[in-house]
Amino acid sequence: MTTMPRIERPPLAVDDATVALLGQLQRESFDYFVTEANPANGLVRDKTAGAGWPASIAAVGMALTCYPIAVERGFMPRCDAIARTLATLRFFASCEQSESPTASGYKGFYYHFLDMDTGARARDSELSSIDTALLIAGVLAVVEYFTGADDDEREIRDLGDLLYRRVDWQWMRRRKRLLCHGWKPGKGFLRWHWEGYDEALILYVLALGSPTYPIERDSYDAWAASYEWKTVYDIDYLYAGPLFIHQMSHVWLDMRGIRDHPMRAHDLDYFENSRRATLVQQRYAIENPLGFPEYDALHWGISACDGPGPGTRKIGGVQRKFYDYIARGVPYGPDDGTLAPWAVAASLPFAPEIVLPTIRHYQTLDLHEERQCGFKPSFSTVFHHARGGCVRWVSPYHFGIDKGPAIIMADNYLHDFIWRLMRGSEYIRTGLQRAGFEGGWLEQQ
Repeated sequence: MTTMPRIERPPLAVDDATVALLGQLQRESFDYFVTEANPANGLVRDKTAGAGWPASIAAVGMALTCYPIAVERGFMPRCDAIARTLATLRFFASCEQSESPTASGYKGFYYHFLDMDTGARARDSELSSIDTALLIAGVLAVVEYFTGADDDEREIRDLGDLLYRRVDWQWMRRRKRLLCHGWKPGKGFLRWHWEGYDEALILYVLALGSPTYPIERDSYDAWAASYEWKTVYDIDYLYAGPLFIHQMSHVWLDMRGIRDHPMRAHDLDYFENSRRATLVQQRYAIENPLGFPEYDALHWGISACDGPGPGTRKIGGVQRKFYDYIARGVPYGPDDGTLAPWAVAASLPFAPEIVLPTIRHYQTLDLHEERQCGFKPSFSTVFHHARGGCVRWVSPYHFGIDKGPAIIMADNYLHDFIWRLMRGSEYIRTGLQRAGFEGGWLEQQ
């Protein structure tokens, strides 16, 4: 067994200026979930691409999680948050669940993309296990928050419980008892499965905690069996290249001080592991092995994001390959010089001493955005619109699944709010315990 020493975090005072900065970014980012939502059914557009673009069920889960934050921080009256939450839960509870290719879902799962108005399946998308999990995580967050005795808040709790209980996690378990990525009508299950360290930690915890269709511990063990432990820049950690993998499950799960078998074997926890992954990101930018302009201690954040590709261009004598929306990662790539400031913000609880200065710096950049919407979108450090010009490429879109983690993780850092709510969920506690987690808050009543 290898014992990994903890990387000490220097103390960092949260002063009034920091609270104001993060509060402003949260408020501006939350506008996305107001302007890009259909108040009649609660669906949230995947990205700011116009009226014809579909909803993302993962973005809906983010919106649900952000409504309690909006109430607590004064961004939205409680009555408005209740109305939006009820519209969302009522839609998902009553929408068509069948094998029809135009249904909204099947077996308690939902299609990755839905029509914003009708709620029908959109873009030939898959019945998505991970996106359903992110939706259900948001559902459980509002169940834990809206605890009032009035009819509306009771209905929120009843509908939320119904939606969670309806998901047939057992049905989605396939090869080696792993959870499958998804299913398509007329074609069946996809060939990909959730295996090895990735964003599916929240998926497995929810599937394990189900009171109706729980998976067994062997599925979780099969997922973790192919973990890769690496040493990068003298930092030992459970490896995943894109930064979002080290963040997504933490949006809802407080992993501080609780450990499963793989983490106990390495004397580590997932929170500390994400801290190390964040430090690797900054170190990679400082080392800058591919020689991108601007990469340094204040220019980092390589994750899943929009990009200037696909295409190639010779820049400064170097032939560069550019990608569109893909999962970029470090230190092994892909990396085309595109940075995602939202991904930096979503690492705030893990390493505030390097994240806060970077957020402040990113806020000073003029990225020629057509629309301000909180945390800035992805931008290229090397690709410019004109070969001889100076206007760098900036994503023309904002994405719901970018806004949510930045808002929520800032609140977890400042207030421990969503983490505190989710620690109160018996379903979350049960799922973690069935996965073998012990210690920390799990030992407290």
